[in-house]
Amino acid sequence: MTAASTPAVPTRAWHLARPGRLLRLELRRNPMLWMVPLLAALFWYGVYRPCLANPPLWVLRAATIQSHALLIFAPLLAGVAAWTGSREGRRHTVDLVSITALPRWAAQLAAWAATAAWAEAVYLGGTAVVYGITAHQATWGGPLWWPIAVGAVGVAAACAVGYAAGALLPGRFTAPLAAVLVFVALGAGAIWIEHNGSYAQIWPLNVQGPFPDDSYGVFYPFLPDLAIAQLMLLGGVMAAALGALGLASARGGRWLRGLAAWLTVAGVAAAAAAIGLAGTARVEAHGIVIPALHDAASDRPVSYTPVCARSAVPVCLQPAYAAMLPDVTATLGPVLDEITGVPGAPVRVTQVAVTSMQAHEPGNGIAFGGPVLSGHPVTLLLPLSGLTLAGEGNTTAAQFSQQLRTQDAAILDALVGLASPVGPQSGSSGAVIVPADLSPGAAAQHAIVSAMAKVAGLELGEDQIGRQSAGQRGTGPPPGPQAGSPSSASRLAAAERFAALPAAARHAWLVTHLAALRAGRVTLSEIP
Repeated sequence: MTAASTPAVPTRAWHLARPGRLLRLELRRNPMLWMVPLLAALFWYGVYRPCLANPPLWVLRAATIQSHALLIFAPLLAGVAAWTGSREGRRHTVDLVSITALPRWAAQLAAWAATAAWAEAVYLGGTAVVYGITAHQATWGGPLWWPIAVGAVGVAAACAVGYAAGALLPGRFTAPLAAVLVFVALGAGAIWIEHNGSYAQIWPLNVQGPFPDDSYGVFYPFLPDLAIAQLMLLGGVMAAALGALGLASARGGRWLRGLAAWLTVAGVAAAAAAIGLAGTARVEAHGIVIPALHDAASDRPVSYTPVCARSAVPVCLQPAYAAMLPDVTATLGPVLDEITGVPGAPVRVTQVAVTSMQAHEPGNGIAFGGPVLSGHPVTLLLPLSGLTLAGEGNTTAAQFSQQLRTQDAAILDALVGLASPVGPQSGSSGAVIVPADLSPGAAAQHAIVSAMAKVAGLELGEDQIGRQSAGQRGTGPPPGPQAGSPSSASRLAAAERFAALPAAARHAWLVTHLAALRAGRVTLSEIP
């Protein structure tokens, strides 16, 4: 075939084909390709293993993917991208590549896209594996995509920031500095969240503020407000970094520099808007709410059919927690058997979402309430949110049952009238603080709770009676009555007497005197 007979390639197609060929070339020669095995190993160790160590709840694993993947991937990606972006400056080939027909900005965008593509392949591939396993293990629900989207945009943004740093400040130390600065920024942001207000909520490692990962997206829809603001922030940072590359390019025409300027301004505006929206965020009962982004439909409970145990007092859980039903039933059984048939005792146990919330200073915080007796016939509303679930981390079924025994104490408190959701004497943890000196009626209530707990096989100290069990991570119990108070010996003696009675006698006494006991009209001397 002669040169004259060679078919002509349309100019427009030629201009469109060149970036595509450059992208394919970058994909084959990009340094990130050689980092794929390391990224895969880091994902397996830092994301896959923690996810599979948790119970198969979609919310737990989605939150783990977002926070762990960004913390592990972002610094390394920023460093590798900075090394890629600085190669022309390190090799002193800037003048050489600047005279090519393709604008330098287009070449830089192709190099960044190839870098981000390999990183996204590992992130999304690993996420697909985790979600595939979860789909086979989970007993209810479906994939949560908002945390995954935040992680994906965070990966691309880390590559953009690193690449821009390398291209604009080429040098052999740029890559390690970029990695260290990104890591420090993420770590500092985690500390900032704990000590600042609403603005800090937007940090990419944050999923739903102070809420434990298993306390949202189950009874109510996952609130995407914070995730949308995070996507705006990360997308804005990425756009601004890529736009800055175009502004720094020496050639490309007025329209190309105008596009770069527009992209930079749009990115800065999006990031600023996201931070401004975060300033309006507030902690509500089921997640972080940003009024301008909130959908009222997310406030409606999720419909589901509970899974129930066939026991004397049916115990019903949200189907996502179906695997924990035997442990919950076995742990609550002794106490429920002891009070079955007593007026005011629950005829059913139903799991509920977070039952109490309050603000702490500084910033917003939450407090978890314990079991609550409600309705006619009486139903025990049982929250498990805030407990460390069996299979979560290194928590065994026995340890989970041990935590549930504090709920047993709260059930007895509620039955005799000692517990209240968050009373006027509640402390910062949301638990009712028991005064050292008790009234005669309260002393009798304490004695009955101690006796019934002993019969049910619970080991309760004085500081575990008469307070609402929060089951809260990281908060210690409030101070209880002093062991040496004048009424402690008499309360102990009354509790021993009542526990020594036959079961039928205890039951008959409770049926007859429970109303007076709850009203505080029973004294220690009247306890048989």
